[in-house]
Amino acid sequence: MRRPSPWHHGCVDERPGRPPRRLAREEKTIAAMIALYCRDHHADVVGPDGGLCGECSALLEYARLRLAKCRYGADKPTCANCETHCYRPEMRARVRAVMRYSGPRMLRRHPVLTAAHLADRHKTPRTG
Repeated sequence: MRRPSPWHHGCVDERPGRPPRRLAREEKTIAAMIALYCRDHHADVVGPDGGLCGECSALLEYARLRLAKCRYGADKPTCANCETHCYRPEMRARVRAVMRYSGPRMLRRHPVLTAAHLADRHKTPRTG
């Protein structure tokens, strides 16, 4: 018997074992924002693989975990519009700092992700 994907939240997806497109895009967006922030704030601290520093790596892993466990699944709103704040207060503050810095810079570096994120801001979680 095949194990259910941690990304499956009752939505139909044509790619078993992979996150729905909406969640995959959310993950790409937060990863791009954290990478931009890390590059500009922690350039002197390079991770073991030449990527993110340890602090930003931990933040990205935490964000991925929160996305995977989101109760709204593919119907999730942006976190700022969500009525359920699932981030710990200190991690939420760190993500907000990343978004405050990276948000204005994302339009130039990642215009498609930015446009999708802005469109998603108008979604609200399903009730029931």
